[in-house]
Amino acid sequence: MRPGGTLLKGAGLLAGLGLAAALVPSVTPVWWAVLALLTLLAIADGVLGLARPRITGERHLKERYALGVAETVTLVVHLPGRLGARLTVLDGSPAEVKTEDMPWVGHIDGGGRASITYPVTFLRRGRVAFGEAEALLSSPLGFWLRRERFAGSGETKVYPNYQSVIRFALLAMEQRERQMGIVRRNLRGVSREFHQLREYQDGDALSQIDWKATSRHRQLVSRDYQEQRNQHVVMLVDNSLRMRALDGDLPQFDHCLNAMLLLSYVALRQGDQVGVLTGGEPVRWLPSVKGAPAMNAILNHLYDYETSLQPTDFTEAANILMTRQRRRAMVVLLTNLRSEDSGDLMPALRLLRTRHLVVTATLREKSLQDRLEKPVVTLQDALDLAATHRYFQERRGVIETLQSHGIIAVDAPAQDLPIALANRYLDIKQSGAL
Repeated sequence: MRPGGTLLKGAGLLAGLGLAAALVPSVTPVWWAVLALLTLLAIADGVLGLARPRITGERHLKERYALGVAETVTLVVHLPGRLGARLTVLDGSPAEVKTEDMPWVGHIDGGGRASITYPVTFLRRGRVAFGEAEALLSSPLGFWLRRERFAGSGETKVYPNYQSVIRFALLAMEQRERQMGIVRRNLRGVSREFHQLREYQDGDALSQIDWKATSRHRQLVSRDYQEQRNQHVVMLVDNSLRMRALDGDLPQFDHCLNAMLLLSYVALRQGDQVGVLTGGEPVRWLPSVKGAPAMNAILNHLYDYETSLQPTDFTEAANILMTRQRRRAMVVLLTNLRSEDSGDLMPALRLLRTRHLVVTATLREKSLQDRLEKPVVTLQDALDLAATHRYFQERRGVIETLQSHGIIAVDAPAQDLPIALANRYLDIKQSGAL
């Protein structure tokens, strides 16, 4: 039990009367009377407050949340008995959860309940545990506050931000991928399997016309093709210390996971198989999965990925991938290239290229791009600008070296990487390179 608002107001009243009694002695009997009344009321209110039944409640968590996306948690509070009360409620959310509208303050009628829904934003992936919720329960007259715990502990899973995947799925159902920036280039008959015969349409290439079927039906008939299916896409993600650097509100590693999710969805929708391997310790491997339901397997595999404190050994990661992925695949390395990487990275990529098609997807830091647009006012600004230009020049040199060895490079800002990588995958599919 702790003092409530009424008791504090009563103490203030006594202090005022005490000051008045010091100046006007005739006020002293009034001070004693008020003291006796407040004491009796406080004792009686304390007894009633202790005798009040304990509140109960439960917390409603979703099975999964998305990283960095504002969502909601609901607390349901039950107040038994016939007397209402004023409550201050604070949920037991952990430090990695950003909450708003907490603590909640309100009145609940006796025998009633309150459903408290408040917004949350999860700042870390993986399993997140909530502690018990706490409430300060006012006594009937408000002299005392009783602290209570309820709702128990709870746990939920925080996944990478898959909103781009959901948005693409909705747009794809309406054949509106272009609204999202994913472009299907029309390369008829290139690296495609025969699908069916159909009537000739304006724009069909002459090579598509089936002349035997045309002679039988006495009208032009074209062959219809579809992209090759059942190919393999393996994503090799760099989970080293460098990927902890923030880009906007999220670490670079989480931006890579977002790109992996969208690429996985697009590849599965094309009928291909998707696998995942970490490029550092601990080594985690998801063998190739296929079909639309496989997205759940990929989400459950990726949601608790963490970065390590060690640098990535690209050669070791390449050897592991070569051992576990025997069939030819499109191997996508997701990292943040630095100028010093060429010596360690090139042997690993050359090894992978002996069997696989290799794509390097690298994040371009937004903070460095913004620095290029910053006005130059002081000498330090000029030095920063020169260093940034030097950094990007060395980075372009690494990318050009990769391309000269037949390795495809996707270089995009973190926020644009998912779309850029999905578009490059579709280009590769339709060009027949895989």
